[in-house]
Amino acid sequence: MTHLWTAEEIIEATDGRPLGTIPEGIGGISIDSRTLAPGDAFFAIKGDAMDGHDFVTAAAAAGAALFVVAEGKLPALGRLNIPMIVVPDVLVALEKLGVAARKRTKAKIIAVTGSAGKTSTKEALRHCLSTVGSVHASDKSFNNHWGVPLSLARMRADCKFAIFEIGMNHADEIRPLVKMVRPHVALITLVAAAHLGHFKSLAEIARAKGEIFDGLVSGGTALINRDDAHWKTLEKDAVSAGVKNIAFFGEHVRSTYRLLDFKLHSDYSTIAARIGGNEILARIGAPGRHMVQNALAVLACAHLVGAALPPVALALGDLQAEAGRGKRYRLRHPKGAFTLIDESYNANPASMKAALSLLKAMQIPERGKRIAVLGDMLELGSYSEKLHSELGELIVDAGAQRVFLGGEAMKALAGSMPKGLKFEYREKTDDLLPLVMAAIRPGDAIVVKSSKSTGFSRIVDAILKQFPVDDGAARASGQVRG
Repeated sequence: MTHLWTAEEIIEATDGRPLGTIPEGIGGISIDSRTLAPGDAFFAIKGDAMDGHDFVTAAAAAGAALFVVAEGKLPALGRLNIPMIVVPDVLVALEKLGVAARKRTKAKIIAVTGSAGKTSTKEALRHCLSTVGSVHASDKSFNNHWGVPLSLARMRADCKFAIFEIGMNHADEIRPLVKMVRPHVALITLVAAAHLGHFKSLAEIARAKGEIFDGLVSGGTALINRDDAHWKTLEKDAVSAGVKNIAFFGEHVRSTYRLLDFKLHSDYSTIAARIGGNEILARIGAPGRHMVQNALAVLACAHLVGAALPPVALALGDLQAEAGRGKRYRLRHPKGAFTLIDESYNANPASMKAALSLLKAMQIPERGKRIAVLGDMLELGSYSEKLHSELGELIVDAGAQRVFLGGEAMKALAGSMPKGLKFEYREKTDDLLPLVMAAIRPGDAIVVKSSKSTGFSRIVDAILKQFPVDDGAARASGQVRG
């Protein structure tokens, strides 16, 4: 097995002190004993809720080959006969290893941030660039103060491309992370009212997103959504950061990477785009106008890092939405099939609009209904009541015939729903769940959309548990969903 890191490299990078019989090297990096693979190094990070040092025994039982622990915790671990690298602070040690990983690689690096679409775009880049070279990318939504260094530390030296998602909910969070990543391309997908409760305005959110340009390598490119209302602010931020190369993507006529045409269908889209002077035609396997914009960003990034565009464009046709982020399930009701769209991972006004647009685009039989199951959009602060209330127009435009609302913040929408629109409101998710289950009929299209902590994933899980995948529909489309 080729080692991800030799023990000597880890000791040098972290300025650590070895104790015990140290292995030659390790196969991976873990901070979670539940997902650790045998041969991994376990970094015992102390978080807000849990301390990794409390799980060292579990990590040892799972087959960890090496443990990075804090000097101050050593007395409590003294009885364990395990190979350890002792450091003053485990998170700082992980950051140092991440910096070392970035220093040793020759990969083209892309950093992605945005109020919506960053994880979907990161995953699309992973999928499409893998057709032209080896790719490393952040796992899940590992985009914060521990997720970014962990993702860096897991990067193999010989990958050709690497994509890192960088998130924030306050100012000055992106800057230190992107300075570790040092990307060749820094992409901002969209500025929208996510985490608005921590900011005075959307302009402040734009400036916080613009911190991503501070980490660009010399000669790197800032990639900005020209269709975004805040493009000018982002351009100014890039200039202030000393960026010489600024590119734009979008439908706007002055976009460097321009969307020429697109057609939306219920389960895919087609686009024509001008990329690097050439017209590219592509099919996008994941539906929705927002995915069209994400796909355009993927093509732009691919061009900027020198990837061959034909295979990248072809790979867009195989895109599938992730669980919780628009994944579709064709499920079997005793009297016929229906469609579930799982958008239960996150929600803000922009992504809520995108989810309801997906529902609108669904082709349903005459007997079917469009059903919207909507939960709280969190971290909107004093703007919450207004932004929730404004969803009524989007629901009407989507053609939803049944609406289920859950969560404390959704009370604002329940009190301002358009007349004649049938809806049910419950503050608690578990009280709403049986109402949703009872409403499902063959031919229906159901979208479940909320911020993660409202627990709407339980509604998705309950639907998937009660109704099996419609294998006939899956085979007909050449896909098995589940």
